Amino acid sequence: MKAIIKQNRYSQIIERIFLEKYKNGATELTFSREDIVRIAKKIGIKLPKNLGDVIYSFRYRAQLPESIRTKAPKGCEWIIRPAGRSKYIFVTTSAATIQPTIPLVETKIPDATPGIIAMYALNDEQALLAKLRYNRLIDIFTGVTWYSLQNHLRTFVDSLGQIETDEIYVGIDKRGVHYVFPVQAKGSKERISVVQIEQDMAMCRSKFPNLICRPIAAQFMRDDLIALFELEQTTSRIGISSEKHYLLVEPDNLSPEELAKYTIRNLE
Repeated sequence: MKAIIKQNRYSQIIERIFLEKYKNGATELTFSREDIVRIAKKIGIKLPKNLGDVIYSFRYRAQLPESIRTKAPKGCEWIIRPAGRSKYIFVTTSAATIQPTIPLVETKIPDATPGIIAMYALNDEQALLAKLRYNRLIDIFTGVTWYSLQNHLRTFVDSLGQIETDEIYVGIDKRGVHYVFPVQAKGSKERISVVQIEQDMAMCRSKFPNLICRPIAAQFMRDDLIALFELEQTTSRIGISSEKHYLLVEPDNLSPEELAKYTIRNLE
């Protein structure tokens, strides 16, 4: 019940901000945290302790209210991007979220996650990041040897404000080329937002200008099945350049016949 009440409160605030600024045909609308305070006071809603959670909720967890969604041009969706310190912008885009392709073939990987890690992971994100590390899934997915540089990196990027990346990897390939892999990790009920990918790419340009940036998104489809995406910026949007689904299994659950199929798949 508390979650429903909170979401309704957030929805009322963000809806009033949007509708106050919207004009027919608009595709961009700027606002600030001060607008959250002003609107909450105007309609008599108690402000949440963390003002940023209002924005975070609609950028990464929940859908915007229907009254906002229906005002997007055909084939587009509204998203909220950062626009500087405590500033934001509603923008229309053709693809707001990244979702696993359900029929995609699964590849079995012997699960190397230590049992004690699986026992004590505090949330889906932490558990997923641990499974990526212990099973070397970024190596397998990209063909590049990587090293974890930092997790939960919070930093300030000009024009965006403060952003957070779940984990940063640096890597090197067989030719000696160096890469940076910003990784976003999501549980099965969460959404991979293109906004986060855009922020990760901006962070790489700012903090690692001499490395090749290859953004990665990971999501649990269920506890043992992980979808991995590599993203890139096209001329018009963030697109998926590669997607694989990895099923973590006990070693005796990987048969010689399956290994033979993987060999044939690789040759093709």
